[in-house]
Amino acid sequence: MARPKKNPETKPAPAVVEAVKEAKETVAAKVAAKKAPAQKKVEDIYLQFGGSEWNISDCKERALAAYTAAGHKAAGVKKLEIYIKPEEGKAYYVINEAENGSIDL
Repeated sequence: MARPKKNPETKPAPAVVEAVKEAKETVAAKVAAKKAPAQKKVEDIYLQFGGSEWNISDCKERALAAYTAAGHKAAGVKKLEIYIKPEEGKAYYVINEAENGSIDL
């Protein structure tokens, strides 16, 4: 059975064109929503102990600054561990399992 030939001058109805356009926009919006998950950001972390309070959010940066101030290169840091001792008001750090030091909270 032969198919009838399409007339090149025949255009789809405007309602069909609008429905297809809306469907494409909806799909694009869903894809964009999946690609950009909402990011959660921690503003500050506080430690309260014995009636005192310390902002410890920046301990990592301060430990690295103390390490570089001692003459080391920040690019050489592969592992950083921080131990917080509120009873002493200090945070102790160990870098690359070899170098250590402390910073005041």
